[in-house]
Amino acid sequence: MSNPQKIIDLIEHAIRRIYDQPEGVISLHAPFFRGSEWKYVQDCIDSGWVSSAGKYVKKFEKMITDYTRAQYAVATVNGTAAIHIALLLDGVQEEDEILCPAFSFVGTISPVLYCNAYPVFFDSDSSTLGIDVIKVKRFLSEKCIREKDGYTYNKSSGRKIKACIPMHSYGYPVDMESLLSVCKEYNISVIEDAAEALGSVYKGKHCGTLGKIGVLSFNGNKIITTGGGGMILTNDQGLAKRAKHLTTTAKLDHPWEYIHDEVGYNYRMPNINAALGCAQIERLPQFLRQKRTQAEKLNKILNNKKNLEVIQPQIGNGNHWINLIKIDPKYRDDVLEGLNDKGIQARASWNPLCDMKPYARYEQFEIKAARELSSSLICLPNGVYGD
Repeated sequence: MSNPQKIIDLIEHAIRRIYDQPEGVISLHAPFFRGSEWKYVQDCIDSGWVSSAGKYVKKFEKMITDYTRAQYAVATVNGTAAIHIALLLDGVQEEDEILCPAFSFVGTISPVLYCNAYPVFFDSDSSTLGIDVIKVKRFLSEKCIREKDGYTYNKSSGRKIKACIPMHSYGYPVDMESLLSVCKEYNISVIEDAAEALGSVYKGKHCGTLGKIGVLSFNGNKIITTGGGGMILTNDQGLAKRAKHLTTTAKLDHPWEYIHDEVGYNYRMPNINAALGCAQIERLPQFLRQKRTQAEKLNKILNNKKNLEVIQPQIGNGNHWINLIKIDPKYRDDVLEGLNDKGIQARASWNPLCDMKPYARYEQFEIKAARELSSSLICLPNGVYGD
């Protein structure tokens, strides 16, 4: 395969064969509604409880805790809002620094700036696609100092290193055991961005349940969807209680008075969205089985082909949310254009956040693999279809 057209034809053939769809558009990841979605949403509408109060919000939170085995779950309007609240729960303050992956969706980073904190960008581990733990450890040991107050400070900026946000990119688990060990050594909290990782498991534990706080997303393109929505996961009862308080405008419970005891946020998930989520999570095991089967088929067809590499989870058991292939960067844009012209909704991966205008002024540490991944990865469809 010495030219882009051969690569395009091979990939199109593989995707159409897996989907058993010889023509037409194949979406990157469209939502699939063949369960009780309409039944639950109709019940929600009939009850009149369509906003943040109602039985489905609590039911959906319970279903998430049952599935992930987190002790507490608090539903939010989206994953970005959930990360924002998670940072506040952790006590992140203005001028604190947060260790972040450069290779991630912008929703991982924006909440750091909402808190007037400072991201420090780190490279990716090419095998996991997640934050490079070796470089994190080297940065902390060479560029930082542990002070008498127990916290670690950046020697260059003088700022406290408060937290680290690992992102389980595309559902591929980060090397959490190593990261947690490093962060514990330097008294740094770990807030997991598991927005794409529902159903991904690391050493017997669900992604999003390994750090101090975890976050899920239920956007329309995620493995299950509530239209728009997120979830805060924690095993700390006090944090869960405060998360619910902050996400419901910090309003004190009272039958008629509106009393708010601090600045809160209108971040609670509406009941009508939660109703959709309750139906979706009932089908999650089926979705995961189908995605894994499709990923195995794609790997069998495409792997070991010249100029192509199918990316596989190297640690834990990923959910195969999106299929990823690695390609020679000189072919990437031509292949993306050709696949989309043929109705295969392939997409590029993220550009490194540290290279974007709003974030370029923040510190970055030895970014190399993240740029290589960004220039060479292609996202291929791995949606759910059929009963």
